[in-house]
Amino acid sequence: MTTHPMKRVTVICEALAREPVLKLLTSVGSHGWTLWEVQGSGTWGIRTADIPEFANIQVEVILQPATAERLMERLAGELFPKFAMVAYETDIRVLRPAKF
Repeated sequence: MTTHPMKRVTVICEALAREPVLKLLTSVGSHGWTLWEVQGSGTWGIRTADIPEFANIQVEVILQPATAERLMERLAGELFPKFAMVAYETDIRVLRPAKF
């Protein structure tokens, strides 16, 4: 079995950032993403998903390493100053690299 190195970028942010994050993913060349509502606790306190406007979302995307780096730079420069969010990348290996 042959696998190929990629990056998974995870963004956890306030629901108000949904559209800006998704637009940014498209602009850096993402071919797709996965999104769901999440709950948690952090520096902003407990964030439940009971009021959609104040919920948190988690977005995950699989990208080529260079694209992931561009995404992380743009998230930090363009969206971190405007929204409560965190982002991290993980090294992964995929079976069908053409999908990404």
